[in-house]
Amino acid sequence: MKRSTFLLLISITIFLTACGAINTPEETAESIQIRLPMGYIPDPQYAPFYVAVEKGYFAEEGIDLEFDYSFETDGMALVGANELPFAIVGGDQVILARAQGVPVVYVFEWFQRYPIAVVSKAEMGIKTPQDMVGHTIGLPGFFGASYVGFAGLLSTNDMTQDDVEALEVGFTQVETLLSDQADAVVVFANNEPIQLQNLGEDINIIQVADYIDLVFNGIVTNEETLHNNPELVKRFLRPLMRGLLDTLADPDAAYEISKKYVEGLDDGRRAVLEASLPMWQAETLGLTDAASWEQTEAILLEMGFLDEPVNDLSAGYTNEFVNKLQP
Repeated sequence: MKRSTFLLLISITIFLTACGAINTPEETAESIQIRLPMGYIPDPQYAPFYVAVEKGYFAEEGIDLEFDYSFETDGMALVGANELPFAIVGGDQVILARAQGVPVVYVFEWFQRYPIAVVSKAEMGIKTPQDMVGHTIGLPGFFGASYVGFAGLLSTNDMTQDDVEALEVGFTQVETLLSDQADAVVVFANNEPIQLQNLGEDINIIQVADYIDLVFNGIVTNEETLHNNPELVKRFLRPLMRGLLDTLADPDAAYEISKKYVEGLDDGRRAVLEASLPMWQAETLGLTDAASWEQTEAILLEMGFLDEPVNDLSAGYTNEFVNKLQP
């Protein structure tokens, strides 16, 4: 599904010259304020959203977008209850919610590569998943995307958690590794490895996405919005697509815009955006793949997070709106 950066840039050029329907809505839609749960603190990885707001793309669609960085906000629950129309949520959470009867639907795959990785000091010689056998591996906790990605990495390499010594270290992976409290740590590939390299540490990185295709963060809505107000979904995804295209085409400009939205952001974190770019790239931006959903569900079943397969897994995601965004 993924292609080279060269092909991506060609597709961006074609897209930007052909997507008049995205660039300028034919009619000014009724204005609406939307609060978007982000799931994390202000960060340059959100550059496509910042670009779309700064350039007025959301405003053109009649949307006043508010970023909600509150960790207490359960975006999935709020969207599932139709208290909010959209949230940024991971695919594993969508599957778990659907299993509980929460009517959420994933409509745009922002991250095309699962961003979880295992990082270690180069001196440890941990270069492949098999090299982890017998080593202590620090995880933020036995939950969430880090744990799902780690479990997927083990499973696809015919390994189990019994092959390693997994430790819960909280969100102190950098300190844990530097102080040798663990031989390797599970991290976000566009975050902690950059911190370690900035500290001059020579490291090895094992990317989960090199071994298994799992579904990470994208845009989630609910069945009521999907069926009763599909135009709102279009109005939301059009500016997001434009912001994503602009960010991929000109990361430097996108980073400068991000400084207006991330307090204290300096050029020291530019590498975060640079590391994120290939995780968003795809032949068709925003498109989600059935096989990746099946693999994600299989890992959740193997982990015991699901008791049985979700009834009609495909009802939890759709490419209907992404396909309509294509020139």
